Amino acid sequence: MKIAPIIHALCARQREGKNLRYRLVHTGQHYDETMSGSFFEQLGIPHPDVNLSVGSGSQAQQTAAIMVGYEQLLHQYPSSICLVVGDVTSTMACAITAQKMHVPVGHVEAGIRSGDRSMPEEINRLVTDSITDYFFTTSEFANSNLRKCGVPEDRIYFVGNTMIDTLMANVARLRPPGFWKDASLEAGKYLVLTLHRPNNVDDVEKLSGILSEISRSAHQHRIVFPVHPRTSKTLQLMNKKLANVIMVSPQPYLEFNYLVKNSMAVVTDSGGVTEETTVLGVPCITLRDTTERPETVLVGTNELIGSDTKSIAPTLNRLFGGQWKTGAIPERWDGNAGERISHILTDLLLNQSVSVSG
Repeated sequence: MKIAPIIHALCARQREGKNLRYRLVHTGQHYDETMSGSFFEQLGIPHPDVNLSVGSGSQAQQTAAIMVGYEQLLHQYPSSICLVVGDVTSTMACAITAQKMHVPVGHVEAGIRSGDRSMPEEINRLVTDSITDYFFTTSEFANSNLRKCGVPEDRIYFVGNTMIDTLMANVARLRPPGFWKDASLEAGKYLVLTLHRPNNVDDVEKLSGILSEISRSAHQHRIVFPVHPRTSKTLQLMNKKLANVIMVSPQPYLEFNYLVKNSMAVVTDSGGVTEETTVLGVPCITLRDTTERPETVLVGTNELIGSDTKSIAPTLNRLFGGQWKTGAIPERWDGNAGERISHILTDLLLNQSVSVSG
């Protein structure tokens, strides 16, 4: 979702005759076909030039496997720059490896911070940004975070949000999932729920409490719940069926965002989903105490209600009472971030024999 607009823009530069070559490296950290493989087809990007196929494992095991695989690749086929996106384990591992191989690093989505170091993603962000050379940011909040860390202004590039590029490019192609008719779903008459954060889903009692409270507080509204693989492991330990909760497998991009776009609201603990709901104008309720995307709250449709389940009922009551804020689209979330990044890369690497790896 984050790399697709950059790939499309780099291909456009190539068609213009720019000597800018890229190699797409898939680490294999996200190895579920529905959550990874189908995205290449749906978003119209080529299959990876290289797949490191690291698969499952602890964070340390995945980090080590990615670093070993990427180091071997750079030894054999050096790059002029390593472009990493987001805040997953792959982002950090490839950035470290590249720097140790004397390959400069560009970080797309640099500078975002939750302030919560209990989140693995926050550690990934801090480590990656501490060794990044070129910072591609989504908001002025991210710019400010980087300045506070002493990053020079001429290394910060406020480009916008590539996630939103992908959403805008595909909004007309969104399509209902296969279960839409069988579940008798109607636009504006159901909620979407996503949960995958360890502190929400790893404990049986905590997850059970969240699901029970959302189900009860939804006042008979249907709740579509695409179940993340991590969440599924805990659900298997639970003996709980809730009549108004429709549990489904993880959905491909076009189907998932169709559900979001046509929902009454989304309840989530995901950061990325809060960005998409903001642009789609869909109310979003985030079950977290902190967010790395404050613009979705201060500008957009998102509300951060904390991790206490007691906050769920009064929040949903406000929603059902028509008291939700309208929200707006943050600055430079205009569908052109990938273009901006490709032009900057062209300027940075012009007159060189370039292979951009990301």
